[in-house]
Amino acid sequence: MKRTTSSTWMRSIAEMLGSHGLDARSLFADAGIDPDALADPDHRVPFDRVSRVWALAVERSGRPTIGLAAPGTAQLGSFDVLGYAMMSCSNLLGAMQRLARYLRVVTEGGEVSVVQRGDECRVAFELFCGELPVPDARYDFDLLVFVRFCRWISGRDFRLAGVELARPAPGDTEAYAQAFGCPVRFNAERHELVFALADVMQPLPTSNAALAGVHDQLLGEHLERMGRQETTHRARELIRVRLPDGEPKRELVARELHMSERTLHRRLADEGTSFQSLLDDVRQELARRYLGQRRLTLAQTAYLLGFADQSNFTRACKRWFGSSPGLVRERSLQRDVGAIV
Repeated sequence: MKRTTSSTWMRSIAEMLGSHGLDARSLFADAGIDPDALADPDHRVPFDRVSRVWALAVERSGRPTIGLAAPGTAQLGSFDVLGYAMMSCSNLLGAMQRLARYLRVVTEGGEVSVVQRGDECRVAFELFCGELPVPDARYDFDLLVFVRFCRWISGRDFRLAGVELARPAPGDTEAYAQAFGCPVRFNAERHELVFALADVMQPLPTSNAALAGVHDQLLGEHLERMGRQETTHRARELIRVRLPDGEPKRELVARELHMSERTLHRRLADEGTSFQSLLDDVRQELARRYLGQRRLTLAQTAYLLGFADQSNFTRACKRWFGSSPGLVRERSLQRDVGAIV
């Protein structure tokens, strides 16, 4: 499945990089992105090319922390119509949940989850690897822009309870503490922003229930314009969730989608795919991600991907990546972003 990011989000990246002395037009062109096409609000940029932009930005600036140079003031336009929808929510918690629900408007290459735990609210971000790994600078920028947007729409310069990043600690950890204004923990299981529950429950000054309904309608229309393949998307997500229980069967997925197997087969065919192709695609995507996590053994990875035994997993890896799972992991853990440009 082709994953894309909105032109409005890309313009905010271009503006930031340009403000720090980089030739954004040249950088985008070298990453395979037409800078002039970004003026079209409906234009979408392939996900891997966004990662290439960040890899080039790190290389040409010589700054691994270039993502922390995100604008000091929030840019409403970065979030497209979703930004206005978030502003009209009753509180920050509602805005975060709106982001998780409609993230596809901004990017189809990631997920956001919101969890309340005690007196905290945790917002986890995950960007999916494509052919290229996701540079750390890309995560830094996305998380920091979101934090500053939350402070802006709330009208309060609140302090985060913490930030957790799923990567080894860099040489300069102080730059992260200064950028986020709170302690930053590395080697975490996921990329998470930790908010005090009291902060996210405060009413937003821009809250408007009537506008919230209007914005929901606009978001729906926006997704329709994107030509989103809903059956494909819903089937993929069910496959993703069910994999740890073993290889999901088409019959089970069809039942959970409230349709017959024949209907599921027809709709997927109309959208240019098949159930088996989706299953293989999801497994390959997750395999690339899991093999980049040192804490998971190869046996655990095979289990999470729903393989009955590790030998089947090994054969699949050789078909997907041309190498055994062990060699794929070794290359992934090198994290040599410079090698991709």
